[in-house]
This record gives sequence, C-alpha cells and structure tokens, in this order.
Amino acid sequence: MDMGKRNFFTAMAIVFIAFWSCSTKPAPPTGQDGEGAMEAWKGLDDFHQLMATSFHPYHDSANVAPAKKLAGEMAVSASRWAQEKLPSRVDNDKVRQLLKDLESKAQALGDLVEVGDDPAIGESLTSLHDTFHLLQEAWKGDRE
Repeated sequence: MDMGKRNFFTAMAIVFIAFWSCSTKPAPPTGQDGEGAMEAWKGLDDFHQLMATSFHPYHDSANVAPAKKLAGEMAVSASRWAQEKLPSRVDNDKVRQLLKDLESKAQALGDLVEVGDDPAIGESLTSLHDTFHLLQEAWKGDRE
C-alpha cells in the first residue's frame, strides 16, 4: 500500500474514533434518592403502562374495551402508587392529594365497569387520565 493510501486510512480511523468517542453519552448523574442513574418513580411508570393501554383506544376510536379489561388492574396500581414512598422531588401535599384523587377515580372507573355504561366509562377514564397527567407534570417539572 502506498504512503498516500496509508495516511488516508490512518486519518479516517482517527476521525472515526474521535467521532465515536464524542458521540457516546456520559453516564447521567445519580438521582437524589440513590435509585440508579436517574431518580425513578415506579408507581408512575407502572400506572402509565396501564393508562396508555386503556386510554389511547378510547381517545382514538371511542373503544372502551381495553379500559373495561384493565380497570381492576388500574385500581390496584393506583392504590399501590398512593402508598409508595414519594421521591423527594414530588414529596408534597399537592402530589399526595393528586394520588388520593387518582386512587378514588380509578376505583370509580372499576365500579362503572361493573354497570357497563360505555359513555360513563369514557368520561370516567378521561377524568382519570387528566389526573394522571397532572401527576406526570408534577414529576417532569422543568426537566423538559
């Protein structure tokens, strides 16, 4: 291999290594509660999975079947979440009240599912979703 090609490949290798090393993300800072890389809120994540699976079909096409199926799980999840130790960044009276409201609304949704009134189930699900979003906003704060 002639010297020009060798220098070219060497230069390209250096550029590649420099680009790769600059593009990798540094480890995020440790969270206040020592729960790993970033402070986590397990209850929010768990409830979010159920809410997304329940609410989006209703919001997109008025389909309450997933909400009916998951209403009991959402009530249990909301209750567990309300009993969790709050992460320090959201440990305040407003968030505790929102969690109580969420727990109450999740139970109300479960009760409505027993009756089977789809329009009322949709309204209840929307109210539960709105309360969930208030909790999500409290958690995100100014991080975005």
